[in-house]
Formats: sequence, structure tokens, C-alpha cells
Amino acid sequence: MEKQYDVVVIGTGSAASVVASGCRTAGWTVAVIDARPFGGTCALRGCHPKKMLVSASEAIDAVQRMNGKGVRTSEVGIDWAALMQFKRTETDPAPAFFEHSFAQAGIETFHGRARFVGPTAVAVGDAVLHGTHVVVATGATPAALPFPGADHLTLSDAFLDLEALPRRLLFVGGGYISFEFAHVAVRAGAEVTILHRGARPLQGFDPDLVALLVQHTRALGVRVELSAEVCGLEPSGTGVSVRAMIAGQERRFAADLAVHGAGRVPELDDLALDTAGVAWERRGVTVNDYLQSVSNPAVYAAGDAAASGPPLTPTAAHDGAVVAANLLHGNHQRPNYAGLASVVFTVPALATVGLTEEAARTQGLRFQTHYQDTSQWFTARRAGETASGHKVLVEEASQRILGAHLLGPHAEEVINIFAVAVRFGIRADELKQMLFAYPTSASDIVHML
Repeated sequence: MEKQYDVVVIGTGSAASVVASGCRTAGWTVAVIDARPFGGTCALRGCHPKKMLVSASEAIDAVQRMNGKGVRTSEVGIDWAALMQFKRTETDPAPAFFEHSFAQAGIETFHGRARFVGPTAVAVGDAVLHGTHVVVATGATPAALPFPGADHLTLSDAFLDLEALPRRLLFVGGGYISFEFAHVAVRAGAEVTILHRGARPLQGFDPDLVALLVQHTRALGVRVELSAEVCGLEPSGTGVSVRAMIAGQERRFAADLAVHGAGRVPELDDLALDTAGVAWERRGVTVNDYLQSVSNPAVYAAGDAAASGPPLTPTAAHDGAVVAANLLHGNHQRPNYAGLASVVFTVPALATVGLTEEAARTQGLRFQTHYQDTSQWFTARRAGETASGHKVLVEEASQRILGAHLLGPHAEEVINIFAVAVRFGIRADELKQMLFAYPTSASDIVHML
């Protein structure tokens, strides 16, 4: 079967959905393809299910922090099977919801692995779909790891579907996936180890606040091993044995389950991009300022599949809107990632927006750094939180907020106020005039500037 469309979209996640719906609303004929259940990473294997597990972690942590402060804690715990059942109330209906939404909008849906068979021709199963344009929005997949036995690692997708939580868990890599899952698992009673190859985990976040979070994570009972280069993994009985080089010596770590938390890369390998003349790199499809392929003008890319913005869900949705606008009205819109916040959903959360100190210095900017451990501030003390701090960078001459970095209660929400300031140029002296509801975590902002 061969069919012609105005646009063929590969993927059904945040970026793909925005492109498909925008073009279809304008009257274009649209097809979407996905080899996995419809909905993409965020809805099915990432943000949503992860945050539902984190909600249980937050509840447990809140009770434990208030132990001895008027709250009884003796019978509080996480029922993992019940938590998984709760998580499935969100994820199980999602594929059918997305498929129905596409169909209702008049978007044709195809299940199967897509591959280019021409500059604008995509094969899926027995069908060949010809598009005037093709949009690559395939998302990301766990990065291939070079050590022997890496194929025995459990992927993060599978962790979110565990029917029972193993007693001993090990995470390879010190990124946000490992830290978020570790914070959930240790509060559910597991023995947890993180092995990170570098001297500092959570690259891209403020190093001083990362250090506070690592200290707090260890205090929870998580074993965090830094400068630990994993060099092999073998099945061992009912679990695995992981070998790592630390300080020049090989050490072994036993676990019931080892989880891949060492980063993700664009899922492009089997698309046959070369057949379509689409240039690509490790970060994704090589695109111009309009998210259009630099080598095949009929092809666009968005979200994790594009070598463009940070690999975050808001990036994907934003990219999708940019691509749809450029397809419908010609190239005129560029992505704008200013003020895009990022959060590690540990408990407490670690959040960042704008420049780090290192990046600001590299740009030659003159700025003041407002840094403080805020564990003794009322916002933290009232909740029994011992890990709390902030760092805000303010340009000296302009009072422009260059970056903000938060750890502590409601950091994942408060960072959005700083994000607005960064994106729209609200100065520090202006933000200090805001009359925030009090006492709230946001009301602390005036004391951070």
C-alpha cells in the first residue's frame, strides 16, 4: 500500500502530537507512526509515571521529617504493588486516549517501526507513506554502554513497571533518572547504590547544590560512589555482580537488579536517515534555526530527535509548535529556549534555570552570586527539611537575573517564577518588589536576590 500525505510524523509524543494536531487543524492530511504504544516517553515511560512514584516518596518523606514534631510515623510505608497499580491508572489508558484523539482529528495512525526508503518516503510494515514533508520526532532511548554485560542492565522504562521492588538495587550513572528512582526506592525500603563515572553527578546543575543533595541522598541510606567507572556486569545467582574501577582498584557490587541511568540519546539508529539524505549527529538530526534538516529541506525534526534544545518535555512541545508554524507558513519562527527550567524530582527537588556560575564566567559577564544554605529558614524548618539552599546570579550593571538554582521545599514550583524573570527580562530589583503570599516558599524569593 502506498499513500500520499501533506506531512508524515514519526513519533506520537509531545513534539509529534503538537505538529500533527497543528497541521491537521489547518486542513493538512497527516499520518503518525509509532513502533511503541501511542503517547511517547513523557506520558508512558517518563514524566507522568515517574512523578506518580515520586508522590509516594514525597508523602513518606513528609511524615518522616515530622517524626517527633507532632506526627506519628509507626505505620507509614510504601506498598509497591499498590503504588504500581495506582501508576497504571494513568499510563494504561493513555495509548488508547492518544489513538482516539488522533483518529477523531482525522489523523491516520500507523503502528510499526518506521524507516526512510526515499527523501520523503517512509515505510512502515507493508505500507509506504509519501509525505510532502516528514517530521522526525522519535524521542530518546537509553545510550549504549561500552562495558561487557551492559545488555543485562534493566532499562528505566522497565523499572517503572516492576511488579515487586528488589531488595538490592544498583543504578549505573549519576543523572536525574538514577537520583529520582533512588530516592523513591530507598524510601520504599530497598538497599540502593549509585555508581557514577565522574567526580560530580547531575552535570548541568549547580555544583554546590548538587553537593548538598548528594550529602542528603547518602544520609537517606543511598550509597553514592563517585569516580566509579563500571567495567563489567555479570549475572550472579538471582541477581547481578557489577565491577567498577574506583581509585585504581577494581571493586564488585552485588545487586538483585542493575538499572541503566547513564543517559539517553535520540532514537534514530534504525530510521535509515542516510537513505533520505538527512544529516544527523549524536545529539540528533542536524537542523537549521527553523528546525529544518540542513541536508533535506523536506524534513524537520523536533524534541529529543533534533540537535537543538535541551532534552526536556517543554522543549519538545515548544519545538512541535515551531515546526508546525514553519510547515504551514514557511520558515519564520525559531525556537526560544530562554528561561527553560529543569528539575531533578528528588525529595527535596533540585531545580535550575538560566546560567550556572561557570557558564556566566565563560561569557565574561560581571555578576553577583547570592548563595546560602537555607535549612534554617522558616520554610525549611516548618517542614523539618534539612537539605535546602539557593544560588541566584544577578548581573551587576543591569540587575538582570542570569540564573537561579534551588534545592529544597517546592523548588520545582518556585523555579518557574525565576524562569519567567529570565525569559522576559524581569530585573532582580523589580522582582524584589513583588508582594508574595506569606508564608510560602515563593515569598523567600525576595531574600534570595
